[in-house]
Amino acid sequence: MPRVSLTFCLLIAGAGSLHAGEYTLLATPQSVEWGYYDSAVKPVLTVHSGDTVRIQTLSTCGSPEDLIKLGVRPEQIPPYTDSIYKEMPKDTGGGHILTGPVAIAEAEPGDVLEVQILKVDMDVDFACNGFFLGDGFLPMEYPYTHSKIIPLDRKRMIGRFAPGIELPLKPFFGSMGVAPSDGKVDSAPPFAHAGNLDNKELVAGTTLYIPVAAQGALFEAGDGHAGQGNGEVDIEALETYLTGTFRFIVHKDRHLLWPRAETPEYYISMGFSKDLKEATEHAVRDMIDFLVTEKHLSRDDAYMLTSVAVDVDITQLVDGNVGVHALLPKRIFTGSP
Repeated sequence: MPRVSLTFCLLIAGAGSLHAGEYTLLATPQSVEWGYYDSAVKPVLTVHSGDTVRIQTLSTCGSPEDLIKLGVRPEQIPPYTDSIYKEMPKDTGGGHILTGPVAIAEAEPGDVLEVQILKVDMDVDFACNGFFLGDGFLPMEYPYTHSKIIPLDRKRMIGRFAPGIELPLKPFFGSMGVAPSDGKVDSAPPFAHAGNLDNKELVAGTTLYIPVAAQGALFEAGDGHAGQGNGEVDIEALETYLTGTFRFIVHKDRHLLWPRAETPEYYISMGFSKDLKEATEHAVRDMIDFLVTEKHLSRDDAYMLTSVAVDVDITQLVDGNVGVHALLPKRIFTGSP
């Protein structure tokens, strides 16, 4: 079975022409990585800066057998799930099934990879949520494992959590990231490579910026969520199957220490650490740096503006490294007085 299907489009701009590739990367046993971002893995697809890739992913809800035990009908389970689980490796790192890696030919260490999230499609009519023995934010209060299936209404864009409780659906990828400079990192803790951000702001129409550490960047995506609350306290969101369409752009003239993001409403900085205070410090410092370098404020004014205008939110509390993101509203910038 081929790992990728390729189509190409020709974009005409003025008197010249710009060639931009459009690719589809399907989830197969040969095109997924189990639980790691790895600089040594050979890319399953190589594209160029400006190209677009449609990436199919699995949920973290488990094997077909697991899903059927929870009440999912066999015909509801995407058929590629079975073949991928049959080739599951013994060492699965963080447990996420990530599609990729995709290499962007121009990306080199020190660059910034811009990931435009053009579209996020939900591929099934169900999500799962669960907590597990020893995991989650309150492991001593829930010393057992429990999971449930939440039906999804993709027309109304709601999830039926329980009778009388409907959840708005805002699908996004819990994990989007690149390889470290050397070796591999567990997919569970987010860090400078991005990875398991679990940031519910990163829906279709938003952009993620990631510092590149390995040749080609080696982008992977997975851990699809139909929705999530900030904190993700039981360790899962509305876990589901997603297909995302991404455009990749390499920046040679930008340098980042931490991932950043941009939505139509906000500029977003991020921080990660095992310690919540330290993660918050990272996010706040990076927001100050953004205001100094991009908005040309003094460091004093940047610190003060962060205090009076920026919301500092807990992204998640359960992934080894906790996450914090700071949201700067764009509407406050009205131009020169």
